[in-house]
Amino acid sequence: MMNVPVAGVSKDLGYLTNMSGSCNAAIVPATAIVPNTGTPSVDLPDYLRNHTPVYLPSISLNTRWDDATWILTSAFIIFTMQSGFGLLESGSVSQKNEVNIMVKNAVDVLFGGISYWMFGYGLSFDKIGSDFKSNHPFVAVGEFFVDETNPDRVGSVFSHFFFHASFATTATTIVSGAMAERTKLEAYILFSFLNTLVYCFPAHWVWDCSGWLKTMGVVDIAGAGAVHLVGGVTGLVATLMLKPRTGRFRSGADLPAMGSPTNTIFGMFMLWWGWLGFNCGSTYGISQNKWKLAARSAACTITASIGGGMTAIVLSYLAKRRKFDVTFLINGVLGSLVSITAMCALAHPWEGYVIGVVGALIACSGCFLTERLKIDDPVSVVPVHALGAIWSLLSVGIFGRQDKLAPQLIRNSGLLAGGGFHLLGIQALAIVSIGSWTAVTSFVLLKLIDVTLGLRVPLHEEILGADLVEHSINGTYDKNSREWRDRDGRLIMVVERFKKGESADELNPQDIRRLRRMSKQRASSEETMKSAFGFVRTEDSSSFDQKSDAELADDARSIDESQAAVTHRRRGMDRLRRFKMSNILGKRSSNWTPKHSANY
Repeated sequence: MMNVPVAGVSKDLGYLTNMSGSCNAAIVPATAIVPNTGTPSVDLPDYLRNHTPVYLPSISLNTRWDDATWILTSAFIIFTMQSGFGLLESGSVSQKNEVNIMVKNAVDVLFGGISYWMFGYGLSFDKIGSDFKSNHPFVAVGEFFVDETNPDRVGSVFSHFFFHASFATTATTIVSGAMAERTKLEAYILFSFLNTLVYCFPAHWVWDCSGWLKTMGVVDIAGAGAVHLVGGVTGLVATLMLKPRTGRFRSGADLPAMGSPTNTIFGMFMLWWGWLGFNCGSTYGISQNKWKLAARSAACTITASIGGGMTAIVLSYLAKRRKFDVTFLINGVLGSLVSITAMCALAHPWEGYVIGVVGALIACSGCFLTERLKIDDPVSVVPVHALGAIWSLLSVGIFGRQDKLAPQLIRNSGLLAGGGFHLLGIQALAIVSIGSWTAVTSFVLLKLIDVTLGLRVPLHEEILGADLVEHSINGTYDKNSREWRDRDGRLIMVVERFKKGESADELNPQDIRRLRRMSKQRASSEETMKSAFGFVRTEDSSSFDQKSDAELADDARSIDESQAAVTHRRRGMDRLRRFKMSNILGKRSSNWTPKHSANY
C-alpha cells in the first residue's frame, strides 16, 4: 500500500468523476492521508470509488490545476461554436433573415445559459463533493443557482458547471437552424429558456454516475446522445410543427438560394475547430493518462472529418453531374464530426475514418430523404445531428473495445471486438430512450408555446423577413428573387394602419392610393393579404403553391389596375423611350424597342 497525499482535496475528489464519467474505476491499491477530517488515513480505492474517481490513483494539487485548465480552455473553444453555428445558419437562409438568425444564437447563450445556471445543472449532476447524493437514476438533485464559497471546491464546481453549460447551449443552438425563417423571436426566447428541461435529463442518464444508462454501461464520451440526438430530434419536432416555409415545396420551384455560401463555409471551419475542443475536452483533463486520451480524440476526430469531407465531395461529383456542391461538403464534414463524438477517445484513427465516411453517407442521404418527405430543414439539422448521433452511438456497439488507458470508460467490447450484441443493445436502448424522451417533451413544450405566444410568424412577416419585422433592419435583396416580395409585403403590412386611420409617411403617393383601395375591402387581414398577392382563398391554398414567382409578381403589380391599363402604360413608356432615343441619335428610330420594356 502506498500513501498518496491529498491535502486540501479530500472532499473535492468527486468532481473529477462527474466530469469524466468514470464511476467504478479499477484503482491500484493505495491509501491516502486525509488531514483535518479526524481520519488519519483511508483506503484510497474505497474512497475514490465512493466519490466517483477519474483514471489513476495518484492525485495532487498540480494535477487538479492542469485538469481544470484543460477543462476551461476546452469550454472556451466550445463556446466559439456559437459563432460557427451562427455563420452556418445565417449563410444558409435568405438575406432578409440573416441578422435574426445571429440574434437567435445569442439568445441561446443568454436565456439557455441562465436556465442552466438556475436549474439545469442541478438536475443533471449531483452536488460535487457533498455527503448528500440523491443517487436517483432519472434525475439529479445537485447545485441549483450554482455558487460555491468553499475554497477547496470553487475550481472544481465552476469549471464543471461552465464546461457543461457550453454543452447545454449547443444542444439548443442546434434547434435554431431547423426553425429558421418562420419562428417568432419572442417564442424562440421562451423556448431557449425552457429547452434546458429537455436536455438535462438525458445528460444525467448518460454522464452522472447514478444515471440509469450510465449504470448499465452506455458509452457517450462527448455527447452524441445527450447533445446531438436531443438537438436533432427537437429540431425535427419543431420543423414538423412549424410546417414548411411559404412556397418551399411549390411544384417546379428551385431550392431556396443561400444568402451567403461564403459564410456557411466559414461557419463550417469554426465548427470544425470547436469540435476538437468538444471531443478532446471530454477527457476532462490532461493529467496521468488523460492527455493520451485527448491526443487520441484529436487524431480520431480529424481522421473522421477527413473521411466525411472526401466522401461528400465524391457524392456531390456523382450526384450533381460533376459539380461540387457546398451543402454536400458542409453536411459531410459535420455529419462525420457528429458520428465520431460518442467514442472519440476510444477509437483508432482508421476506425474514426470509417465512422466518418459512413456518417457523411448518412448525412447526405438524409438530406435527400427529408427533401422527399417535404420536411423543411433549412440547415440539415435532422440528417446531420439526429441521424449522425444515432450512427455515432451504434458505432460504439460495433467498434468499441475495452481500453487499458481508460478501463472505466467502457466495460464491454463491441460486436467486432468479440463482445457480442450486449454493448450494441445498450447503445440502441440509449437511442430509443433519449429519442422518445426528447420527442415527447419537446412536443409538449413547443405546443404550450404555440398555444400561448404562437410559434410561427404571420405570412406577411415571413415575406418581409425577420430582419425588418423583428429588428427594423432594411436589407439588400436580390432583385430577381425577393425584391417584389419585400415591396408588396411592406405595403400589406401597413394595411391595418390605414384601416385605423393612421398615416404611413414612409410610403409614396402611389403606394398610398393603392393601399386606400385595399383598405376599403371588408375582409380579414389574411384575406386582404392574399388578395394583394392575387391568389384565391381555397381550402388547401393550392392556387398559391402552383404559381411561379413571375406570376405572383405580375399579380402584385396589377392589383389596382386592369390589364388593359397596364398594357397602355407599357406602350406609352415604349413610345416615350423611342422619342428620347431618336432625339439623342439625331434620327427617328421607329423600329427601336427598349430592352426589358416588359418590366415597365
